[in-house]
Parts: sequence; structure tokens; C-alpha cells
Amino acid sequence: MTSFISIFNLIIFILFTGFYFYQIIYIFISLFKESKEFTASKYHKYAVVIAARNESAVIANLIESIKKQNYPQDLIDIYVVADNCTDNTAEVAKNAGAIVIERFNRQKVGKGYALDFAFKQIFKSKKKYDGYFVFDADNLLDENFICEMNKVFDNGYKVVTSYRNSKNYDTNWLSAGYSLWFLREAKYLNNSRMILGTGCAISGTGFLVSDDVVRKNNGWKHYLLTEDIEFTIDSTLKGIKIGYCGKAVLYDEQPYLFEQSWNQRLRWAKGFYQVFARYGKELIKNIITKRSFSCYDMFVTIMPALFLSLTSTAVNIVFLIVGIIHIETYPELIGETTIAILMSLINSYVVLFLIGLVTTITEWKKINSTPWNKIKYLFSFPIFIFTYVPISIVALFKKIEWKPITHSIVKTIEEVQQ
Repeated sequence: MTSFISIFNLIIFILFTGFYFYQIIYIFISLFKESKEFTASKYHKYAVVIAARNESAVIANLIESIKKQNYPQDLIDIYVVADNCTDNTAEVAKNAGAIVIERFNRQKVGKGYALDFAFKQIFKSKKKYDGYFVFDADNLLDENFICEMNKVFDNGYKVVTSYRNSKNYDTNWLSAGYSLWFLREAKYLNNSRMILGTGCAISGTGFLVSDDVVRKNNGWKHYLLTEDIEFTIDSTLKGIKIGYCGKAVLYDEQPYLFEQSWNQRLRWAKGFYQVFARYGKELIKNIITKRSFSCYDMFVTIMPALFLSLTSTAVNIVFLIVGIIHIETYPELIGETTIAILMSLINSYVVLFLIGLVTTITEWKKINSTPWNKIKYLFSFPIFIFTYVPISIVALFKKIEWKPITHSIVKTIEEVQQ
């Protein structure tokens, strides 16, 4: 029986390592290969689209950071979708200089529906744009954001994502956990993908999509709980290569209350299951028939691989219980299963710590925090990721609906970059 446990744990380890080994290679690519430099031959005309629900506290600062861009202002129009608002978001946005579109629909709730409504209204206005920036109301932009994104867009990328930094890294261990994960996504996933010339992935906010793509989709047709990853997978399957611009820096507010974080990540986990259920088969088909590495990359991204680890842990726990009940018959089971469980936890912690460490070292100057907090939150980063375990289990069985996250970090771009 002990040999069975050893073989089982080895198989799980090989499967997990096999699926994710390429992401270790990604780290070395970003560390040792230079990112490609882009230049633009023209300034394109853009619309900025912001979906906002009761965001009166933060929306004006985002609009202000857009108006301070080192980019011709006559080529930027700002649209705010005041979506089911019960506060004065619409008034604040209008006073800040945005074109406000109000939407009231309690049945179709979520960012995807708000974006679709905005695009349809823009189409009706007959105004012409080369592309659309999509932001969340709590975002702030570096002054060169649009200029840098324009360079990549001008080189033929129909969808471009950006470097996602944080407004409140050092609020607590939760906000730091989010922040470090997004920095890792930008630097060691999307940056490596861009260097290799494969497709990147949208991460929530701060992306640019061409007018062609939006019109072919007849607006925004992605309504699952994680509309960003759904859009990414759908674009990948259509052969649209998503670009990445590491010089375009966006600052995002991260949740710092556990209840908020739980609800948000519960939605994300459920959304990933939804996307996997809808697009998983087609991704596998493209991997086999077209030998598409981008499809493999996206398949692994949405694949609920956490259940490999959970299955391994559950099986080891079952055998541990069997060993305790039948200690005279299987005395060796207790020691072997206990060691297997502990080693699994230790190895996971070490791997996540190293990922956080490499990211913190290379992005040190970009992290808005004190040196002590940068070091301290390295140790809580693996714990933050571990909290996804119960979240992922609950998301399997619970019905999840989209809920807004309250944003309360009111800062200007100058205060964030101070």
C-alpha cells in the first residue's frame, strides 16, 4: 500500500510539473532577454471606456490622469458608463470632463453588459475611433500610458494589455498578495509571451482593443463572471494575437478586507470554471489540430489544476486515516502519508515564495511600499495564494453573482508615484 501512495504522489507531481514547467522557462526568458522596443508612425484616435458603479470617490482622479497624458488630447474621448448608480458618479464624471452614459438594468448585471451598452451607444453616435481603452474607475495612469500603448497598437496588435501596478501595495497582506501576483503576471507571463511572439492575456483592466475587433463582435459579447479571460480565450481561438506593453503602467486598487477579497476571488474562481466549461474543448482541439502553443498556454491558465493538488492531499489524508484505524496492520502508512502531506505544503510554500522573491527583486523600484513591507509581505504571499483553496472549493458548488467592489483609496497619480 505504501508503494501505491508513493507512485500516486509521483504521478501527481509529474503531471503538475509537466503542465507548468514552461512558466519556469518564462521566468528565465524575462530575466535574460530584452523586450522589443516599438515606435509609432502616427497618433491614433481613441475612446476611453470606463464602467463605473457608485464610484464617485475615485472616478475624477482617473479622468484627471487621462487628461494629463503625454498624448494629443483632441485624439482622446472619455466615456463613463454610470451603471446602475445610486450615487452621484454620473455628475462627478461629467464635471471632470467625461461623456456620461447612464445605464439602468437590474437583470443584466456586470461589467460585460455595461461595456456592451457603451459600445452600442458609441456606434449610434457615428463617431469613429481606431481603438478603445477599457479601464476600471479606481485606476490611475502613468502620464505616458496611452503614448506607449499606441506604439504597440500601431505595430499591428489589435489588442494590447499593460503593466498592472497597485495604488495600495502596503495596506496589508491581502493588498500586497494581489499586487505581487499582478506584477508577476505582467513581468513573468505577458512580458515573456511578448518576447517569444506568442499571445498574451488580458488581466481585468488597462487594455486596448481595436475598433475592428469590437465591431466584428458587435460590441462586447463576453458576459461570464470573468469577462476579461473570456475575451482573451475567445480572441486566442480566433487567431488574434494579444500584445503587451510593459512601459504602459496602470495603478489599480486592491481589496484589503477579507470579506471583499473572498467575494471577489469567489467570482473569479467561478468565472474560470465557466470559461473552462465553455471553451476548454475548443482549446484542446486547437492544441491538437493546429499545434497552437497560445491555446495550450491559455488552456493551462484556465485549467482548474488546483484540483490535482487537492486530489493528492485528499488521497493522502484518506490513507492517513486508514493507517490510524488499522495501525497494527499498516503502521508505515501514518509516517509516509504525514510526510507526503507536509512535504506538499512545504514545497508549495517554497515555490510560491521564490516566485514572490524573484518578482519583488526585479520590480523593487516599481513597488510603492517601504523596504520592510516589501520583505515582510514576501512571507505572506504564499499564504494569500493558499486561501484560494477553500475559495475554489466553495466556487464549485455555490451560485455566484457579480457584486461591485467598494473602492476607497482616493489618491492622485502624483501621490501614487511620489
